[in-house]
Amino acid sequence: MTQLDIRPEMTMEQILAVAPSAQRALFQRYHIGGCSACGFQPSDTLAQVAKDHNILDLKDIVNTIVTAHELDGKIQVPAATVREWLAANEEFSFIDVRTPDERGEDVVPEAEILDYNDSGKYMGLPKERKLVFLCVDGGRSLDVASYFIGHQFTQVFCLEGGVAGWRA
Repeated sequence: MTQLDIRPEMTMEQILAVAPSAQRALFQRYHIGGCSACGFQPSDTLAQVAKDHNILDLKDIVNTIVTAHELDGKIQVPAATVREWLAANEEFSFIDVRTPDERGEDVVPEAEILDYNDSGKYMGLPKERKLVFLCVDGGRSLDVASYFIGHQFTQVFCLEGGVAGWRA
C-alpha cells in the first residue's frame, strides 16, 4: 500500500477519494462528519474542517486518516483467502452484513446473515475469534469490522470487493 499524501489544503472530497476510511476515522476520533451538526461539505478543506471543530493539531488529524487507511488495507482479505479458510475447516465466523433488500435472492451460502436484532450474539463471542464480514462492495463491511475492532476483537477482516469479489 502506498503512503497517503494528505495535506490540510486538500478538500474533503479529495481526501475521501483516496482514503474513504477518513469519514469513519474522523467521526470516531473527533465526532466530525457523522451528522448534520458535525458535518462538512465536500468542498471544505481539511484545515477548514479542523478550524470549524476547534481542532488545533492538523498533524494529528492527518495521522488519524493515514492510520485508518492503513488499517483498512490490513483487514481486507481476498476471496481466495476466505475460500482457503473454509476449505481447511478453519474456525471462524463468515458474516453477511447486507440488508435483506441488498441481498435479495443473492445469498452466499457459506456466510451467515447478520442478525441486527441480536448484538449479544456477536459481542458474546471470544475476542480472539476470527470474524470475516461481507457486504455489497466492501464499504459497509469495513465499517462493521472497525466496530468490532473498536470492541477489542483481535482477528477481524472484511472481504475485499464484497459480493463481487466473492463471485469473481
